[in-house]
Amino acid sequence: MEIFDVIIIGAGQAGNPLSRAFAAAGKKIALVEEKFVGGTCVNVGCTPTKTMIASAEVAHLARHAQKYGVALDNLTVNLSQVRERKREIVSSFRDGSEQRIVDAGVSLLYGKAAFIGNKILEVKSENEAFQISANTIILNAGGRPNIPAISGLENVNYLDSSSIMELDEVPEHLIILGGGYIALEFGQMFHRFGSQVTILQHSKQLLGREDDDIAEGMQQILEEDGIEVYLNAQTASISQTANYRINLQVSTPNGQIDLNGSHLLVATGRIPNSDQLSLEKTGVKIDKRGFVEVNEQLETNIPGIYAVGDIKGGPAFTHIAYDDFRILEGNLLHKKSLSIKDRMVPYVLFTDPQLGRIGLSEKEAQAANIDFEVVKIPMSYVARALELDRTSGFMKALVNTETKQILGAAILGVEGGEIMSMLQIAMMGKVPYTTLRDGIFAHPTLAESLNTLFSNLP
Repeated sequence: MEIFDVIIIGAGQAGNPLSRAFAAAGKKIALVEEKFVGGTCVNVGCTPTKTMIASAEVAHLARHAQKYGVALDNLTVNLSQVRERKREIVSSFRDGSEQRIVDAGVSLLYGKAAFIGNKILEVKSENEAFQISANTIILNAGGRPNIPAISGLENVNYLDSSSIMELDEVPEHLIILGGGYIALEFGQMFHRFGSQVTILQHSKQLLGREDDDIAEGMQQILEEDGIEVYLNAQTASISQTANYRINLQVSTPNGQIDLNGSHLLVATGRIPNSDQLSLEKTGVKIDKRGFVEVNEQLETNIPGIYAVGDIKGGPAFTHIAYDDFRILEGNLLHKKSLSIKDRMVPYVLFTDPQLGRIGLSEKEAQAANIDFEVVKIPMSYVARALELDRTSGFMKALVNTETKQILGAAILGVEGGEIMSMLQIAMMGKVPYTTLRDGIFAHPTLAESLNTLFSNLP
């Protein structure tokens, strides 16, 4: 059994930079990866999906070129070519990450790791099995698509968020189970590639954690695009017909419906990979959903064992995993006392238009009994959006009535993520809304919309 100073399980967006940081500090490091360096983000998440979304946006603009005075004929989408472009970019990111890890002097071990005792791991690959141990172990094993228990689902050829990106032909009719970020991004993407798309959301709104107006605004945008959305839709059973079409029996508030599609995407959230690590062998606690429990310094109940990224629960975003890296690097290598408590959690839904979110929602502010005001303008008030002919959506911000600080924002509009980031910077610097209201921004930019957004507040 080989002994290391630090073992990291999973070469994701926290594990990769942590391994290099520990190696640079002179530690003996093992980084264990089951399949591909880069984690969810590089391999099946941010990088491939946003690459394919870019292709879908080009198709959409080409299809609507006439309204800009540009004539295009015979538009076709070659999904095989879209897929190859995606694969090339993913491979470039993955290979670059792997090379940096190796160059740093990290022992990169390919195989599946599981505990067999207190801080002892067995790593199994196709050809061998071996044991390793360390006083410090970091769990960065991520998650995987959640597959719900629906009668008949196991007997049909369904897609998940990974396999759908390997299609080489545009689906004729894509049915999607789920109404969260994954469902909406893929739904709009494939609709723009040319698919008929139906979204089945089991609850009363899309994007369940958002305020009602955000969810309703997003639904309106998707439906105006031509996407069919059913809310409070309970799928009772699924079957596959003799000609390989997929049939769903669905209960809705207006009665039962039968849906028949060419492809089915299951996008009902993700679950942690904690069940694959045999954590009971080392005593690490998990919650009822399987997420590894950690304190504000990311340490589990077992001293010396930490969890970072999606496996620990909370916001499942690449930038949060990278901030987990920052916290552990500071605390373990530089004796700092960094914490995940009260950190900002920005995020962007890469539909068109984007939804950029930061800080408190109205629901959260009300639950916290904070005295606040809401400011809101449609994107049709924004000169740059009018010039681009992209006026769908709206801008919304919450302001603390007493302190004049910005509490949160939701930007459902063109480049919503970039506008949200401007407001995040203001929040980080504790800049009052009055500074943005009265500031001079170049015309015509999206930034100057902040003047208008806050203009109705004193």
